[in-house]
Order: sequence, then C-alpha cells, then structure tokens
Amino acid sequence: MCGIAGAYGGELPSGSHRDLIEGMLRQIEHRGPDEAGCYLDDRLVMGTVRLGIIDLANGSQPIGSADGRWWLCYNGELYNYRELRRELSARGVRFHTDSDTEVVLQAWLTWGRECLPRFNGAFAFAVYDSAADELTLVRDRFGKRPLFVARHEGTWLFASEMKAFLAYPGFRFRFDQEQLASIFATWTPLPAQSGYHGVEQVPMGEYLRLRGDRVERGRWATLDLEPGPAPESERDAVELIRAELAAAVDVRLRSDVEVGVYVSGGLDSSIIAHLAAARQPGPLRTFSIEFDDAAVDESAEQAALTARLGTRHHAVRIRDEDVVRAFPAAVRHAEVPAFRTAFVPMYLLAEQVRQAGIKVVLSGEGADEAFLGYGIFKDVLLLTAWHDLDEDTRLDRIARIYPYLPHFAGEGAARRMLGLYRQFTEERLPGLFSHQMRFQNGRFAVRLLRDAPDPFQAVRRLVTAEPGYDALAPVRKAQWLEFRTLLAGYLLSTQGDRMALGHGVENRCPFLDPAVVRLAASVNHRFGDPFDEKYLLKRAYADVLPQRVVAKGKFPYRATDSAAFVRAAPDYRDTLTDSTVLDEIGVLDPRFTRALVDRVFDGPAERVGTKENQAFTLLASLFWLHHWFVRGQARERSPLRCGLHVVDRRTSALPA
Repeated sequence: MCGIAGAYGGELPSGSHRDLIEGMLRQIEHRGPDEAGCYLDDRLVMGTVRLGIIDLANGSQPIGSADGRWWLCYNGELYNYRELRRELSARGVRFHTDSDTEVVLQAWLTWGRECLPRFNGAFAFAVYDSAADELTLVRDRFGKRPLFVARHEGTWLFASEMKAFLAYPGFRFRFDQEQLASIFATWTPLPAQSGYHGVEQVPMGEYLRLRGDRVERGRWATLDLEPGPAPESERDAVELIRAELAAAVDVRLRSDVEVGVYVSGGLDSSIIAHLAAARQPGPLRTFSIEFDDAAVDESAEQAALTARLGTRHHAVRIRDEDVVRAFPAAVRHAEVPAFRTAFVPMYLLAEQVRQAGIKVVLSGEGADEAFLGYGIFKDVLLLTAWHDLDEDTRLDRIARIYPYLPHFAGEGAARRMLGLYRQFTEERLPGLFSHQMRFQNGRFAVRLLRDAPDPFQAVRRLVTAEPGYDALAPVRKAQWLEFRTLLAGYLLSTQGDRMALGHGVENRCPFLDPAVVRLAASVNHRFGDPFDEKYLLKRAYADVLPQRVVAKGKFPYRATDSAAFVRAAPDYRDTLTDSTVLDEIGVLDPRFTRALVDRVFDGPAERVGTKENQAFTLLASLFWLHHWFVRGQARERSPLRCGLHVVDRRTSALPA
C-alpha cells in the first residue's frame, strides 16, 4: 500500500521540480514510510511513497515500460495479480519483478482501460503516456483507496490525501458551504465531494483522463445489485457463501509480510478471523478495541472468539480522555467532517498494530452493505409494507429493527416509535425513500451552517443521474445508497483507509470481493426471515464461531461521542464558541453553534440525543479541519525521511 501525488499541465512552479514533488510526498509519507520515488518531465511531476508488502526488494515505484513511454504511480493492492500475471505471460509479456504494480502496468499496456474490470483489488493510480502527454487517474470500484484532484491556476493536482496540496505554492483550502450542507445532512461526503472549494474526489469506479486542456471523465465499473439466479436450497446457498468468502480471504492473505485481523466481537470480523486462522501456519494475530463505557464495549465477545481460535490477541483499552486527546490528529488524517467519534479509536488501534510489526490487516467492512445487515434495510421492508400490516405486526417488526438502541428497548418502546415510523410511509424526498428517517437527523446538523442551501440537492442529483436507479426495488435503492455514500465516504475512508494508513497499516476487506457482492445479491432475502439480519451468514458459520457471537444480533461499532468531551475536556466548550474563530471559519451560525454547545455541556448526558451528538461531532471536527487545512497547519515542512529515488525525463535533463 502506498500514497501517490503529483501535478500536471499548466505552468509548473519555477525552481526545482524535485523539491515540489518531495514536498507533496512528505505530507503523505505516513502512507508509505518504506521508500519514495518520483517521475519528472516538462509537463508532469508525480511520485509515490511506498509501504512494502509484495516483492519487498523489487517493487519500487514509479515503474516504467521498457521503452520509457509509460509510467505508473500506484497506490493499492491487486489481489488477483498472480492470475493476471499468468494470463499476461501466456500472451508473451515478460516480467522483471514479482510485484503487483508491474502487473497493473503490463495489463494497462496490453488491454488499456479494458483491464480495469479484470482487477480485483483496492487501488488508485496515475498512469502517464509521455509520448501523448496524457495522464489517466483511476480509482477502484468500491472506493477503498482515495484519490483527490484540484485545479489550481491551470495545473491539475492529484494525491491520495488532500494535505499533499498544502505543499503546492499558492494553494489554499476554503470550505464549500454547499458541500458542507450535503455532508452534514447525509452524514458523509458524496462520491465526488471533499468539503472544500475546487477540490474533488475521483468517484469510485471512475477515471479522469487529462491531455493538455482536454478533460475526459468516465465510469469503468457500475454497482450491480440485481439478483442473479438463486441457489436451489438454503444448504446450497450456505455452501456458496463459504466457498466465495474462503476464496476472498485466500487472495487477501497474499503478502510477503505477516497479516493480522481486526476483530470487533461481531459476526463479520469473526468470520474473517476464523477463515484467516485456518489458513495461517502459526497463530493468527488479532487486534481489537475495548471501551471503559460498557454501552459500546464488546470485549466479552472478542475474548470468546480469540479463545476459540487460539489467536495471539492484542487489545487497546479506550477511555474518554483517549478519544479527546487523539481527536485532533485523527481529524487531520480524516480530512473531512465526521459525524461520530468512532474513527478515533481506530486510529489508536492502527498505532498499536504498527508497533506490533504488522503492516496488513483484514477487516469485516462491506458485510452489512452486501448482506443487508443494517437496520435501515429492515426499515424499508416495514415502511413499504406499512399499509398492508395490522398494528400488532407493525409493533413486532419495529421492536426487531434496532434492539441495541435505548429508545427501541423496553416495554412500550415499539408503541412509542409507532408515530415516528408513520411519518415516513410516504416518499417526501424523491428517490430517497429509504433514507428519509436518517436524513431527518441530518437536517438538525445543517442548522450549524449559516445560509445553508438545500442540503439534499447533491444526493438527489446523484440518484437522478444513475441509470436504472428508479427501477430498483426499495431495498436495492437503500443498498445502492449505502454503498455509494456511508460505506465509501466514511467507513472505508475516514474510519478505514485514513486511520490505518495514518500509521502505515493497510486494511483489506474480503466481504468487498466482487464475487462475494454478486453472490450476496443473489441470496439475500431468498431464505429465512428478512428481519433476522444476515441469516445465511449466521447459518454458514454457526458451527465454528462462539454461540454468543452468532446469537448476539447486529451491534454496530460505536464510541462515546459528545459525552467524552464533556467528561474529559471541558475546555472544548470555550474552544467551540470562541467568537474570533467562529468569525474566521465564516460558515457557521454563531447563535445555533453556541446553543448546541450549551445543550451538550449543561444538560444531562441522557438528554443529548443522536442528532445532537452527530451535530456536536461535526462541529468539533470542522473546527480542527479549519486549523489543519484552512489555516494550513497540517503541512509538514521537513524533508522526506526515507529519501527519494528520481526518474528525471525533463528535456533539460536529457543528454544532447
């Protein structure tokens, strides 16, 4: 795993091109602290910081074609690189390394963009045709690896993380209030959003081709959630799930360094740990988070699992003061507003993983999206059938949707929630029926912003532009939205890639193997009770996992939000209401901001609901983003620690 950065076209700054790319790479060296390299020519500077995982001795970047025409800077892992290498070798391609990076380059030279659907991996890369002066930027199908671009005075900047742009002369970050309104309302940046003026993401499954002043955008992968032929029986479905998940874990264990596993105590990571442990020659190393707050702690389930599997287990104990202490650094790596604090413990966990000598971990992300594990999918089933159900059935189903939430627990809770659900039985936001209840909480957070536009314009444009979206069944629409919003925009990025690679740790997600996602679409809701989430996954692994893990039901990974700040750092009250800083940020409504902070710090913790918690965390993260990015304090000014290998193809650098 690595980080990439570069600048293309326009008038590149005078002075040393090497100094320019070295400065950009220094901002993201945490992603690849093992070595660094760059390519320079008259129109382009680009480089890579490398985290050595496959072919440690020969996998250096950038890598060029034999004739020197094509150059690749690559961030990622191609899990099926061995199969593609055999196919390319059979066509006469000669390889000089054992790295997956060379397979990516040779596949591009052989098939062009048609190679991309063949790739099973997590990646973002820049490939340059020096003869045609054409740069293509590509991102993987699920958005596992980041890729940001910005246009600055005629020059295109690109990088794995936006902080690399701070090293480019004259570049400044400014909050974009329209994007912030969307992020606050929908909990996450949408596929192309960054939260800042003039900075965008290459969306998942898309590419950006630059040639002089010409810009071409295109999509190479679509999210196909239509069910295929169903297995004939539940037993057949279970066997297929076991086979595909085993294959997905097998290819993600390919590494020249040791691979560990994150275990949360839930079903998904427990399945991955079981499969990985069965394939390791020695004891598997597992890593988890424990909380002092019993309401979010799953250490009992973690202990049961690791004892069953016989792993060498490491746990990080998280207290409120740990969340508050690490929050600024974690936000610096997240780069975008966050609606919950759960990413901070993941940052601290990755730190321990790297200290333990582990560079690669497997995790369970993607299982809930692929196998319909979230309560929001049960919400949709209930709401679409609402008018055909009697009241007792409605109450029974409400009680089974979010049993882990306090306001859904206890006698009479379902009846109290009856009126809330009744409000959302009709579609008020076109195309967003499944998420209307969730977005209601987001409306509250948008009130933090001064003169905010309609916060749902962007997400409505997203679904309107998607071919075939209108024809999807309601649950499929909800699933599509989860894949394209919260999964890519928060779980794989803020909570996943950014926190892990903040300490040079690569995370791999077997549930996001394309074959697993396709199979899930074919078996979901075909067997069992749809209100018993992930029924088939439980059936597939009930005989090998602790009963308490399988029987527990969905319990999402969470951390303490606003209460942690109240208990551990009361000075945050003054920080978040400082008039000078509020005026400098410029996008916040001071009156509402102060009212929210007063409510959090003055009222009983139990009176601070979900929407206030989310708004408070968004506010706190925005303050730190202003410090790190708008003020520019995130910039590292020291030179690269690992040195820089240079390929210099500038006209002035070539022999006469």
